[in-house]
Amino acid sequence: MTSKPLTDANGAPITHDDTSRTAGPRGPLLADNRQLFEKLAHFNRERIPERVVHARGTGAYGSFTLSKDLSEYTLADFLRGEGKQTPVFLRFSTVGGGQDSSDYARDPRGFAVKFYTEQGNWDLVGNNTPVFFLRDPIKFPDFVHSQKKNPRTNTPDPAAMFEFWANHPASLHQMTILMSDRGIPASYRHMHGFSSHTLSFWNEKGERTWVKWHFKTAQGIRNVTAAEGASLPPFGAQEDLVGAIDAGDFPSWTVKIQLMTEAQARASKLNPFDVTKVWRYADHPLIEIGKLELNRNVDNYFAETEQSAFSPSHMVPGLGASPDRMLQARMLAYPDAHRHRLGANYQRIPVNAPRSPVHHYQRDGAMAGLGPDGHEQGSDGGVNFWPNDRAGQGAPAPVAGPAEPPMPLESEAAAAWYDDPHEDDFSQAGELFRVMSAEQQRQLCDTIAGGLCHANASIQERMLAQFDAADPAYGEGVRDALKRCER
Repeated sequence: MTSKPLTDANGAPITHDDTSRTAGPRGPLLADNRQLFEKLAHFNRERIPERVVHARGTGAYGSFTLSKDLSEYTLADFLRGEGKQTPVFLRFSTVGGGQDSSDYARDPRGFAVKFYTEQGNWDLVGNNTPVFFLRDPIKFPDFVHSQKKNPRTNTPDPAAMFEFWANHPASLHQMTILMSDRGIPASYRHMHGFSSHTLSFWNEKGERTWVKWHFKTAQGIRNVTAAEGASLPPFGAQEDLVGAIDAGDFPSWTVKIQLMTEAQARASKLNPFDVTKVWRYADHPLIEIGKLELNRNVDNYFAETEQSAFSPSHMVPGLGASPDRMLQARMLAYPDAHRHRLGANYQRIPVNAPRSPVHHYQRDGAMAGLGPDGHEQGSDGGVNFWPNDRAGQGAPAPVAGPAEPPMPLESEAAAAWYDDPHEDDFSQAGELFRVMSAEQQRQLCDTIAGGLCHANASIQERMLAQFDAADPAYGEGVRDALKRCER
């Protein structure tokens, strides 16, 4: 087979790529070393800022196949018509650690799915847990700071983690999951995924239904202990996923949803938009709607997985948000992070680009014009503003059609700072504790004590009060585990 000619980025042939131009065999470099300087300059810029959270991840392509028509609830095309198949890209990740962390850290796992629908891209940005640590996004930067390395020593600081949790009881439910035997998944294939947030469907009639998404692994749940995780290669979960797909052992998840009407939401004593809470299956049973399968690895990790960008603000007609405060903040923060990391035109990068036609008035910025065939950013109609007089000459115009119904607000709502001091942060954590076996409860308490023992007495007392409020046996178990740590 004839070799392809090596060229520079301009397409010109390269004749020397392994030697530099010098003034004689022992002389200095010359200023016209175009290929040398190009390679060094590009090398200096090969790394982009890593994600502040979800930095370490791996992704793959696949498909979502609909098994239950949802036309009653949504006008989203990919959810209408049994058997309809939609290509997807799914990125898994750890959350708190950087690129230098291990795949086996005790940490939630990101579960972000990009659906390339015929109406545009829809991003579901979730985790492997059905809840989160916070309900108010203003606390998120502080929470992440507390979970990362100590700002002075640059080393892990478990005392800081519990110091934050001691001051934020809303974290107890998620923290209980994290410290349980499901805190370290054995692989990305052997864990569930959740939207966590409450999202919404809406139909042609302007009717809205609240929805939570669940992805149940067909491979079964598998986890490892902290000791087992420490003995595994730090890249083990990524290696496992790539190896399975390369071998034709395609992982899959059964996709299910929970539904809640607006009337049910208004009558609910539980805040259905509080991401620290789950909806009980007895009240809102799981409905199976399809299957998600991963069947193709990326060809270039950096170009595809590292540059993939997800945001809950990326929606299509028939799908919407909710009054979930964390969700609403993420709709701002996520695309803003992508513009910082990847540039204003990050949605032109092939892995992020819609498979449907794109016509808009956004122009300029880094990588303007980048995109797969048929998606180049042009100058439709020779104009870059709306409204204009050229809609019949190739310029895009807004589409008439059903509009998303107005977002409901509480009656007589007043703008203020709400701290939710009377919110029940303990019942669901207690329920979770009580469904655990005795051995699972012991493991949970030992794991908590392993970090809590580094905290001072005040932090320990406040955490123990939270465990007591969830279940007296929970608090007693952690007390006993702390005594074992002291010995």
